[in-house]
Amino acid sequence: MLTRRALLLAPVAASVARLVNAQSAAPGKMLLSIHQNTSRAAGFRGSLEGWAKAGIQYVELNDRVLDGFLESDTLPAARRLMGDLGLTPVSAAAVLPDLWIPGPARAASLEAWRRRCDQFASLGLEKVYSPAITNRPVTADDFAATPDAIREVGEIAGEFNLTAMIEFLRTSTHLATLTSALSVIRAAAHPNVRPMLDFFHFWSGLSKFEDLDLLEPGELAHAHFQDLLDTPRELINNDSRLIPGDGIAPVVRIIEKLVEKRYTGALSVELFRAEYVRGDPFEVGTEIRQKCEAVMRQAGVL
Repeated sequence: MLTRRALLLAPVAASVARLVNAQSAAPGKMLLSIHQNTSRAAGFRGSLEGWAKAGIQYVELNDRVLDGFLESDTLPAARRLMGDLGLTPVSAAAVLPDLWIPGPARAASLEAWRRRCDQFASLGLEKVYSPAITNRPVTADDFAATPDAIREVGEIAGEFNLTAMIEFLRTSTHLATLTSALSVIRAAAHPNVRPMLDFFHFWSGLSKFEDLDLLEPGELAHAHFQDLLDTPRELINNDSRLIPGDGIAPVVRIIEKLVEKRYTGALSVELFRAEYVRGDPFEVGTEIRQKCEAVMRQAGVL
């Protein structure tokens, strides 16, 4: 018997074939991607069309941007659009509070997580992440309960053949560093949950460069790629994110360390400055590609 999903996706079989591209590069290489947050004012279609015109091949999807598209269109149409544009989705965001920790929002977040996993799997994704967001004080008991929460999230992701990833945030009261994220992920030991790295949260937060040595070879599942504005650390916010090569973060050294750790996935550029978010996606994509490819060439991963 045909499942509902099979019936839903049958009209886009040709697009499916085009989207099942390798989502990792050759050994020692990495893929340049752009996160839809970077051009979110242009919407789902506008961001993807502009970036494709600029020669971008890999993209990271945003849950709210997708919702805007689905107000008047369908998941098969979204997947067909990416296939027609020659774009491969390498990751997707599901921003949900208390997903990784017991909390008042967790029941609703778990329900939303299942729905997002269903959506993103239908779009050909293999990886989906959620940041470590909570709106309450965190205790030692909460950290002790985190591995069980991670396992529950991992079980849902596994039902859809997805890898779930935790994004630690520099301002999070729960998981703000690479070391904390690695600790709870390893304690959970769920095969469908792996760590990711955001260059901005890593370099502007409490993590140290040496923390990258804690990564096991092949353990890292995904990376967000940004540079950092030269500003007092007390004033750092999302506007401090710059295109790699434009700031003061040791982006080449970080990439070289990730090569040591056998990372071959995407470097996904996620920016929030108004000139990018509201800019023309083609022009933004062109600038990102030129500057990032220069950095990646310098690091030997292009």
